[in-house]
Amino acid sequence: MFTGIVQAAGTVRALETCDGDIRLQIQAGDLDTAVLKIGDSIAVNGCCLTVVGKLPDGFGVDASRETLALTTLGDFKAGTAVNLETALTLSTPLGGHLVIGHVDGMGVVQSRREDARSVRYDIEVPVELMRYIARKGSICVDGVSLTVNAVEANRFEVNIIPHTLEHTIMRNYCIGTRVNLEVDLLARYLERLLATQTVSD
Repeated sequence: MFTGIVQAAGTVRALETCDGDIRLQIQAGDLDTAVLKIGDSIAVNGCCLTVVGKLPDGFGVDASRETLALTTLGDFKAGTAVNLETALTLSTPLGGHLVIGHVDGMGVVQSRREDARSVRYDIEVPVELMRYIARKGSICVDGVSLTVNAVEANRFEVNIIPHTLEHTIMRNYCIGTRVNLEVDLLARYLERLLATQTVSD
C-alpha cells in the first residue's frame, strides 16, 4: 500500500532479460535505500514491485511479462527517469490517497499548457476506466496522487504544482507520453458492491 506521495525520482540504470522477464537495476536518487530490505514492496511509476537486490545507490526489481505488457515498464530503457515511493507504514502520514500499486491501464498525455507557475495536462484514458474518474476525485498517475480538475469524454485534466514538477518525472511529460494509471480504490469497490447488490436483489 502507498500514498501517491513520491519520495524521489530515480533512473533505470540497466535492464537484464531473464527467461522472458526483465530484471531492472534502478538508481534511487534521493531515496534512502538503507531502509530497503530484500522482499520489500516499492512503487516504480506507480507499479508495485518487489525488491530482489540491493545496490550501493539503488535496488533491483523483477518485472513479469504481465507487468511489461500492461504498464509503461515495457517502455523502459537505460536512462529512463522513474518516480519512487516505499511502502506505507502505520506511522506514514497519508498525504495523498490510498494507492495499491496495481496499475489499471495506461493513459496518453494529449496536451500540456502553462497556468501561472503550474502546468495543466490533459490525459486520454482507456474508455473502460472513465467510469471510475470523477471531477475533484483522486487519480494516481505514474505513482503521483492527484486531484482530477475536469472530465470530458475519454479525457481528464490535472494541474501540477511547482513542487510536484520539481520532485517527480512529470516535468518531463510531453504530448504522446504514456503514463500508468490507477483509479481510486473506493470507486472500484463501490462498483463491485453495487453490482453484487443488483444480483442479489
